[in-house]
Amino acid sequence: MAGILGVYLFDNRWNAFNFGVFGLMALQHRGQETAGLELFGDARQKVSGKGLVEQVISNKNAFGHVALGAVSPYPAEDAEIQPLPVNDRVSACIDGKITSVEGYQWDSAITYEGNLRKAYSAVSGNGCSIQSIKDFFRRCRGGFSYIAVNDRKEMVAGRGTLGVKPLVLGKMGFDGGIVASESCVMDIIGERVPISPAENLEPGEVRVFTPLSAHAEVEGTGGPRAYCAFEYVYLARPDSYINDVPVYRVRREIGKRLAEEGNIDADVVIGVPETALPFAMAYSNETGIPVEKGFELTGRRVRSAMKPNQLERLKGVQLKLNVISEAVRGKRVVLIDDSVVRGNTLANIVYLMKEKGAKEIHVRIGSPAIVSHCPFGVEVPEEDELIGKHLPEEKIAEVIGADTFRYLSIDGLIEAIGLNGGGLCLGCFNSKYPEV
Repeated sequence: MAGILGVYLFDNRWNAFNFGVFGLMALQHRGQETAGLELFGDARQKVSGKGLVEQVISNKNAFGHVALGAVSPYPAEDAEIQPLPVNDRVSACIDGKITSVEGYQWDSAITYEGNLRKAYSAVSGNGCSIQSIKDFFRRCRGGFSYIAVNDRKEMVAGRGTLGVKPLVLGKMGFDGGIVASESCVMDIIGERVPISPAENLEPGEVRVFTPLSAHAEVEGTGGPRAYCAFEYVYLARPDSYINDVPVYRVRREIGKRLAEEGNIDADVVIGVPETALPFAMAYSNETGIPVEKGFELTGRRVRSAMKPNQLERLKGVQLKLNVISEAVRGKRVVLIDDSVVRGNTLANIVYLMKEKGAKEIHVRIGSPAIVSHCPFGVEVPEEDELIGKHLPEEKIAEVIGADTFRYLSIDGLIEAIGLNGGGLCLGCFNSKYPEV
């Protein structure tokens, strides 16, 4: 997974650098390990490194009227920092995973980034034209979205035909266009509108920006769609629209269905910051059990579940969340979280709450059990590490120290998202992935 961004300003006197910085800050939740921004003007300048956007990019200087950037959850030592040079004349940012390329034999002995460069060379030679870029990504299979810029300062953005990863289009008046993983970017740096601040790119759709024009092209729409369900549960910001569906509304619907499926007599409802807070508020409204703020955050908002190793995840929880004693002491608590992967961090949270005097803790999870590794770039570990793959709910409650434990059902998630299930990828919950 990654957060990707392209800013295209038609007047070369504009500088897109600050728009790129603030746009990537809006996408910081999609990756907190590395950040990179490349500017295209009289010269190409790239600023990148390991860390948050404000640490890596915001205090630098670069100039160009076209910006291409990304944030990533992958540590710098494990992968190259986006934007990636697919050849010496084209740079690209990719959200999701390309699993194969027509006309190229994927080589498991080299890195993902190396495969992309070799595949581009095999398919497009040293081409850098808009047509070369489109032809290459049209041959790619998997669950991905992309933005690419060439040294002619032309930008191409598109979405794989399955539609697994989102991509949206916004504008800056008549002066430029924005393409990004989520619509929240448009609220920060684009044109504000009353409802959805961005136009959804459909699966298979391509947008082309040149110094003289901007237009849409259709490469392969109309086939089966597989929108990532986990975007609505955890990955996206609550103020975004994913596939024209408001994420906040979905998360409130999830909370309602948790109350319908797993209601229990309790004194207080507490959500684990930040993603599960809308779940908790809706659960409270549905059941009449008061909702309380149960944690105080320390330091930056770090998504501990996306940390690359268990020590970092536990440190993230221990340092990030401090239980408010008054909210839990002597009370029966409904603790709501967005998902559970290995169960270690949730066990730590339950322990901290009981240490502060919670009488009972009933855990409710706003997603079904995660039972399968994702082939499309979502940071789900291998199946032997997934607690939901191997243990029933009753045993998980015992392992994490809770009194009861319940997942949201798959049907409940489908109903909450509201796409009737036919257009969703639910593979991490049911091991059934779309054909790629």
